[in-house]
Amino acid sequence: MTNLPEATQKKLGLVIDLDTCVGCHACVISCKGWNTENYGAPLSDQDPYGGAGSGTFLNRVHSYEAKPKDGPAQLVHFPKSCLHCEDAPCVTVCPTGASYKRVEDGIVLVNEDACIGCGLCAWACPYGAREMDAAEGVMKKCTLCVDRIYNENLPEVDREPTCVRTCPAGARHFGDLGDPDSDVSKLVAARGGFDLMPEMGTKPVNKYLPPRPKDQMVGEIDLLAPLLKPVAEETSGFMAWLDKTLEKI
Repeated sequence: MTNLPEATQKKLGLVIDLDTCVGCHACVISCKGWNTENYGAPLSDQDPYGGAGSGTFLNRVHSYEAKPKDGPAQLVHFPKSCLHCEDAPCVTVCPTGASYKRVEDGIVLVNEDACIGCGLCAWACPYGAREMDAAEGVMKKCTLCVDRIYNENLPEVDREPTCVRTCPAGARHFGDLGDPDSDVSKLVAARGGFDLMPEMGTKPVNKYLPPRPKDQMVGEIDLLAPLLKPVAEETSGFMAWLDKTLEKI
């Protein structure tokens, strides 16, 4: 059994805005690319172009239709990866010490050389955030791109997880959630960020920002109506001639 640190100097993690995520899967693809080409063993695929293809991913996006109490149903895209929990059960259940939580920044990692592929950590994780690589026989999980965020050979703007760097909607944010004055902590406080499945007692570091209601109607006023009005009430020039010509057809 592996012991967790009593405290960590930082709590590096992600804040994911469910209001702005569009479900484009850019984070999934960039994560697969970076972690296949760089850190650790490649993330393998089995029969990727066949009828029963499967593969290993460190980040996945699930889509759900949610129906609030008041208002219409809306589609919510829900990205999910390792939450780097403070009380990570995947670490304490590991028989070889392959799974561990770093004292300096709180990131949960897997030492692939020590992993025996027993799968106990996957059973212990309540979020389904660990995946067994069928080709390598070792457990895989999000590393917060630890090989990027401390890489001084990269421009400073690139020293963040590749999913954050790639997101076209700006739905993913990275920082120290242990620092109440950090940008991510302020964002969580301002938007009512929440833990995923807090009842499990794992104290996930990653937070989610709730989606806003998607009402398009206020009373009986259609908010889109002004945008649907013609730019000009009366046409002139070529457009006027075209309108008259089309009316005769």
